Amino acid sequence: MLKDINLNAMNHFEAVARLGGISRAAEELGVSPSAVSQQIRQFEQQFGVRLFRRDKRRLSLTLDGERLFQTTTQAFRMMRDVRSAIQRQRQNRHFILRVSPSFAVRWLSPRLNAFLALAPDWDIRIDAAPDFSDFETEVVDLDLRYGEGGWSGLHQQPVVHDLVLPMCSPGYLAQLRARSDDPIGQLLQARLIDSVKTHCRWDFWLAQQGVMGERMVYPLRFDRSSMAIQLAADGAGVVLESTTLALNELESGALVPLSTAFEVIRFPAYWLVAPSRHTSRRIVRIFSEWMRDEGAAHDARATALMARLDCKIKDQRGRKLPGEEYLPDEEGDADASRETDES
Repeated sequence: MLKDINLNAMNHFEAVARLGGISRAAEELGVSPSAVSQQIRQFEQQFGVRLFRRDKRRLSLTLDGERLFQTTTQAFRMMRDVRSAIQRQRQNRHFILRVSPSFAVRWLSPRLNAFLALAPDWDIRIDAAPDFSDFETEVVDLDLRYGEGGWSGLHQQPVVHDLVLPMCSPGYLAQLRARSDDPIGQLLQARLIDSVKTHCRWDFWLAQQGVMGERMVYPLRFDRSSMAIQLAADGAGVVLESTTLALNELESGALVPLSTAFEVIRFPAYWLVAPSRHTSRRIVRIFSEWMRDEGAAHDARATALMARLDCKIKDQRGRKLPGEEYLPDEEGDADASRETDES
């Protein structure tokens, strides 16, 4: 059985056989030549065979010694390879981010290469998933969450605003205007495309506008904003969506506001969320600072576009605005403010 084998003696035997001499083995192992010789004698006694032939000052393996060496050297080589792999893995630095699918594809992906330049030595994994992370049971460094904030027990930093308005293709808008000059009348005759997981849906928005009626139905419903936006750009109807996700279509003219008579609703919608223990990680800080800058640039771009389109913006009250940041200076989180290179 393995427990009956003197593994220390086996290590000495393998070194002598591989290096071809006791002195070389002693140097590699960091022990005296006499200690190596003693271990070899004990190993031979344990197996009950001669492992080396001693011809004057030269050692050569016996047949039994050769058989044992082939086995031990392979085993030790595999162990060394595994040790090296484990050490390399510990040296590698990993960053795992979870983000909502449509935001990941439409907003984050086009910008991601710029972030990679800031963290070239990190292994980065991004999970595009609609569910929030359970930081107690899952290995995730940071969530880039869509929502209203207020997640209990977690630090949160708003980084990107939503500007929400009804929009459609120019061709579809022309069809609606041919039926009515009144924006409300146009809505009553429009096919409404519903993004079912947004926080500003048609029911809420229509109630704010005082628009209700039997004909306000949503025959097209999608759980991915990217699908709803694409369908609206294809001329299938009117979508109530975010400039965060539809900015390229609005800038190119593939989508246009249904009417400048409707105010654009503005609120912080995308948040960096993590437990306090994660905020001391250097990579979390790098990504958070980068997201803050990218989010500010995006907000300025979207706001300027709304001005060019003559759309008025209304802030949704009762929500935090960017600038109320949790990294790294939130009161009572002194431990989280220490910058480390923990991986």
